[in-house]
Amino acid sequence: MKHAIALTTTHFQTLDLTPAQAVIDPILTNRTLNSVSGNVTTENDATNGLTDNLGSDLSNPQLTFSFDIDFPREASDPRELSEIPEVRLWFIRLNAKYPWLPLYLDWESGELSRYTAMLVPHQFSNLDGIRYNPEALEIFVMDKVFTLNAWLTQQGIDGRSRLKFMTQMLGYELDDALFDLLR
Repeated sequence: MKHAIALTTTHFQTLDLTPAQAVIDPILTNRTLNSVSGNVTTENDATNGLTDNLGSDLSNPQLTFSFDIDFPREASDPRELSEIPEVRLWFIRLNAKYPWLPLYLDWESGELSRYTAMLVPHQFSNLDGIRYNPEALEIFVMDKVFTLNAWLTQQGIDGRSRLKFMTQMLGYELDDALFDLLR
């Protein structure tokens, strides 16, 4: 199931997460209600996606999110979306609210690369395309590995291969021994 999050200039300028919440939160609420354990969570727990009751649906490999961004710019403005401060700040806020979201982005359409560019300093090259700052990318990737591995474990989702594939998409190869250390 692919879910698109439509964003406009106003959303970015006001740091309004409502479009993302409108798409993500009903899915999380539905997952919470469908929990096998029958535990009750608060609305705040469900929206931040960090409860114990979300694993059953989040394990669906078909679940993906994408962004439909409408941010008009002057024809003379050479900046990419990830170079516009309002856009980057919005994505930083989104990442703080839903730290697990990169696992569920539509990687095939480039959403993971675009999302990462919103959070990691980079440069564009006509020859090489996007070039992330290597140290910043390493910190981002390892932060996501630690955060998402713990989150996946908490949710009861066997997501090690998905997490490893996500890091491969960003140019990192993780050894299983790292995950053994994280137990």
